Amino acid sequence: MKVAFYSIRDYDRAFFDEANKSAGHDLRYLHYQLNNETVGLIEDEAAVCVFVNDELDAEVLRTLQQRGVRLVALRCAGFNNVDLVATEKLGISVVRVPAYSPNAVAEHTLALVLALNRKIYRAYNRVREGNFSLDGLLGFDLNGRTVGIIGTGRIGRIVARILLAIGCKVIASDPLPCPECEEMGVRYVGLTELFQQSDIISLHCPLNCDTHHLINESNIAQMKQGVMIINTSRGTTLDARAVIVGLKSGKIGYLGLDVYEQEGDLFFQDLSNQVIQDDVFERLVSFPNVLITGHQGFFTKDALQNIAQTTLNNINDIERNGKCINEISSSLLREPCK
Repeated sequence: MKVAFYSIRDYDRAFFDEANKSAGHDLRYLHYQLNNETVGLIEDEAAVCVFVNDELDAEVLRTLQQRGVRLVALRCAGFNNVDLVATEKLGISVVRVPAYSPNAVAEHTLALVLALNRKIYRAYNRVREGNFSLDGLLGFDLNGRTVGIIGTGRIGRIVARILLAIGCKVIASDPLPCPECEEMGVRYVGLTELFQQSDIISLHCPLNCDTHHLINESNIAQMKQGVMIINTSRGTTLDARAVIVGLKSGKIGYLGLDVYEQEGDLFFQDLSNQVIQDDVFERLVSFPNVLITGHQGFFTKDALQNIAQTTLNNINDIERNGKCINEISSSLLREPCK
């Protein structure tokens, strides 16, 4: 099958070229993000392969369908950037990679927690400058602290297991409690109790109408003074403006982000020689107790191998059988947002 890849990077290409040696597809790589302006780059491909910040609204999908595209292959787990109702009306199949490497994201979550707590990023810069003072680097023992995990899917479960091994008390909130987590010792609570009791709050939930701006002014007010918030799920689960207010007041003592609500204009590109136009993002990075990585949580060799192999297997299945175990539809959506 001929496939056009959008938002491709050199590291992506290396893994897909290797996986394609056995799959035999005709792959064409584009560095551009898919949107209304770049959809015209499609030639005679029957499929497009896209990533988290590509835009597949009804208009883009209609153009794709008119140009002969009948398959959208997501090389990620999330699908909030795809209008699934429109794909069904247009007869376009959508497949994804539901579990490329939950360990990678879970371990990155722990890395953010540890780096923020022990001020690793600040200590690194100090030592390079010959400053060995410990002033301002005071941390706390994770052992015995209460961590609230919002969302106990594959990633949330691994995070819970890691934190329990360290000696943390883990509570969680999820519409569908996980028996495996309960057996490990995780206690499920309502969101209000989780906000009130947690020293650290880590987000691992999908983005939908229930989780949009889940971390907001009202919920931040319920949290402990000096709480640590970690988000490696979806950027829009957190209201950045409300978080800035929380950081300024000291209610939020630490903030670790691997995702950001407006990341589509920033992440996965080198903007070091440009003036960043996003004032909210620039305010966030100005805080000494904020650590942001550019959607790096998935970025391990193991994950990229799994992404490439699963994506091409998904394309194989649709091409040969017309169906795929990783195919998704609008039935996965909640009620439309109002």
